[in-house]
Amino acid sequence: MTVVHPVRMYRSDEPLPREEQLAWKIAEVAADPVAVEQDVVDMVINRVIDNAAVAAASLTRGPVVSARAQALDHPVSRGGAGGTVFGCALEARTSPEWAAWANGVAVRELDYHDTFLAAEYSHPGDNIPPILAVAQHVGADGAALVRGIATGYEIQMDLVRAISLHKHKIDHVAHLGPSAAAGIGTLLGLDPEVIYQAVSQALHTTTATRQSRKGEISTWKAHAPAFAGKMAVEAVDRALRGQTSPSPIYEGEDGVIAWLLDGPEGRYEVPLPAPGEPKRAILDSYTKEHSAEYQAQAWIDLARRLGAAHPELRDPANVRSIVLHTSHHTHVVIGSGSGDPQKYDPTASRETLDHSIPYIFTVALQDGGWHHVHSYAPDRAARADTVALWQKVTTALDEEWTRRYHSEDPDEKAFGGRVEITLADGSTLVDEIAVADAHPLGARPFTRPDYIAKFRLLAEPVLSPEEIDRFLDLAERLPTLTAAEVAELSIVARPGVLDATPLPKGLF
Repeated sequence: MTVVHPVRMYRSDEPLPREEQLAWKIAEVAADPVAVEQDVVDMVINRVIDNAAVAAASLTRGPVVSARAQALDHPVSRGGAGGTVFGCALEARTSPEWAAWANGVAVRELDYHDTFLAAEYSHPGDNIPPILAVAQHVGADGAALVRGIATGYEIQMDLVRAISLHKHKIDHVAHLGPSAAAGIGTLLGLDPEVIYQAVSQALHTTTATRQSRKGEISTWKAHAPAFAGKMAVEAVDRALRGQTSPSPIYEGEDGVIAWLLDGPEGRYEVPLPAPGEPKRAILDSYTKEHSAEYQAQAWIDLARRLGAAHPELRDPANVRSIVLHTSHHTHVVIGSGSGDPQKYDPTASRETLDHSIPYIFTVALQDGGWHHVHSYAPDRAARADTVALWQKVTTALDEEWTRRYHSEDPDEKAFGGRVEITLADGSTLVDEIAVADAHPLGARPFTRPDYIAKFRLLAEPVLSPEEIDRFLDLAERLPTLTAAEVAELSIVARPGVLDATPLPKGLF
């Protein structure tokens, strides 16, 4: 059964035994040798395929090219074989922390992989690049890799269930540093003492403000989780060398809770698996069918249906206003409640448009779908009829949709809302959607064939058919892979694909 751990700040004169600290409890979960259940193994495979799909689609994008260049400028460290870099030949290795960096940016760049939303929000697939990089470096087999990934998902999602970061303007990757460190600890079979130090260090080095997701959103949005993964690898390295970390990192008088979160009065209840309980959190996460912020997934599905059923809505002359009644989080993060004028700017960056539900709903309504490249193209965003309709779309905070967004009942939890469209003649059209079509409770839940289809769709422009088949064969055999096969669990671009985008020069 799951154990709920109360967590709060402790004054320096209050004794808090190490065994009662959240970082230690996380370490104990990571060190628990419990077997990974088959449905969890199957989902781990799905997410490895999903990560590779979105990484393939981003190989020639600026942030990914830059991160890859940085990684390739660092040789393999002396302690192992190094990690592969997405897109590059399998023999092109780099030190594991830099492989985690390059591959982490590739996975996150299009904001197109899996998600979990609760008290905080997250993309738990961000755990895979650092854990895989270390697995390749040390020569771990597929079974160990699966165990590590299951832990990474478990710890990040359990923290996300209980501790809100965005409420205090702290970026959500502060839950990723500890989870990736814990996942690496499981992969390597480390003792709780070592994992405890690594988890504490990883949290200490990955807390930052969420300005990276506010206003004019920069390319750092894709780098932030990769940085957390890189810090997790380095934290494990330091802990293995006997180095200690700030303690208690969560509960200390000058710790994370006291000064970055709810302060001395803050109280949290963090659910973690009991000893011997399987790690099953990954089954509660969900992937994206569309390349956009997760809170936009259901709205894209509703918009494309509305556009097909009522094509007159695509013409701004026929529409007076469109109001999306939705959760607080959707309203203030990607809606008009953010107060960000950039969310209505036709010249805004892709990263900004990805966080604008007024823009996304408009384009999906007019186009009847969503494309990870064309829907964000500058000429698409600047189209006159789109701009005119876009300016008529606003969001409104709805308490019921907010309650459902935070519900712990999976049958009730929702990420959509109700749309009210007022036409030029004064008549109205009302519709609603609770979850995306690809959600486990949606109209078309994603299964293995959908993950494979997504991979083939995104990979075909940059990978050869033989390379696509090679990767899928490895991924689908993940738990039985030998160490040599894990070392080849990467994607290699077609000849000339990477050469078309010169590597930028920097300090290294």
